[in-house]
Amino acid sequence: MKGGILTTLALQCSMLALLAFGGGINTVVPELQRQAVDVHHWMDARTFSDLFAIAQASPGPNMLIVCLVGLKAAGLAGALVATLAACAPTCLLTFVVSGFWDRIRASPWRPVVQSGVAPVAVGLISASAFLISRAADRGVGLIAVTVVTAAFCYFTKRNPLWALGAAAVLGLTGLVN
Repeated sequence: MKGGILTTLALQCSMLALLAFGGGINTVVPELQRQAVDVHHWMDARTFSDLFAIAQASPGPNMLIVCLVGLKAAGLAGALVATLAACAPTCLLTFVVSGFWDRIRASPWRPVVQSGVAPVAVGLISASAFLISRAADRGVGLIAVTVVTAAFCYFTKRNPLWALGAAAVLGLTGLVN
């Protein structure tokens, strides 16, 4: 049975990683969550949200969520398979495409493609943020903290860690839970 899970992890993670252009793995978090929670039932939505928070709080690349999903689904072997599946195909594709991209540097199509990819990546990342906040916000206080934190990050030029620190203090003091 574990071999089937590993194969499924490899296929899902490599497919999602190949779709995650422009914004890293965060652009496909909604689909990763759907696969892990709704389709394969490796975890519930709350656990996925917690793993996403751990991955984002940890130093390193934003693709750590893939490793944690693999770990939860199939242990250490799952973490390794998911991580390799998320990295190897994209590394190969990047190598191939970068040569082509360099050859068309003077093409009028290059800036058009670049400007078209940016809004797609922003939309996918926004969908990820919405999905994670829906799973994590279980009460009016938590929804308020999420909205205020998002507004703080969007409308100010201050470091987002200030908002995260304030939210942590509210949680530690028990004012929101």
